[in-house]
Amino acid sequence: MRGVATGVLALSLSALAACSSSGPKTQSDGGGLFGLGRGKSTPAAEQPTIGVNGYLWRATLDTLAFMPLASADPYGGVVITDWYVNPEKADERFKCTVYILDARLRADGLNVAVFKQTRDASGTWVDAPSAGQTETDIENAILTKARQLKLSNIRG
Repeated sequence: MRGVATGVLALSLSALAACSSSGPKTQSDGGGLFGLGRGKSTPAAEQPTIGVNGYLWRATLDTLAFMPLASADPYGGVVITDWYVNPEKADERFKCTVYILDARLRADGLNVAVFKQTRDASGTWVDAPSAGQTETDIENAILTKARQLKLSNIRG
């Protein structure tokens, strides 16, 4: 009986050792229960790190760095700032939402929404329309910064 137990233990250990590999880690496209039905695998090193254009992402964070950040989702490509009050105009505040829509560095791969509130006589914040040019100016600033980042990366 002791020989059978030793044999089962040895077989179990060898089966367990066969499960580990020293090769590159892969991520399955399909994969079912216990790895059955797996599709094509790709090395983990080739998997994208973020879901949007990296230059647009970095440029967005750099351009809006003066505003407090409320949320940033690099996989969905959304950056949301918290309310920002300009010290020179304490009676108005702004909030931005930037959507990065493409993995390529393109002008139409970016959408900026700017929200503005003003303080009324009673001290409460009231929604107000923001100048349409403000959104365009922020988009242009982000795109310019993204192009600069790309050029500096190409030059080394």
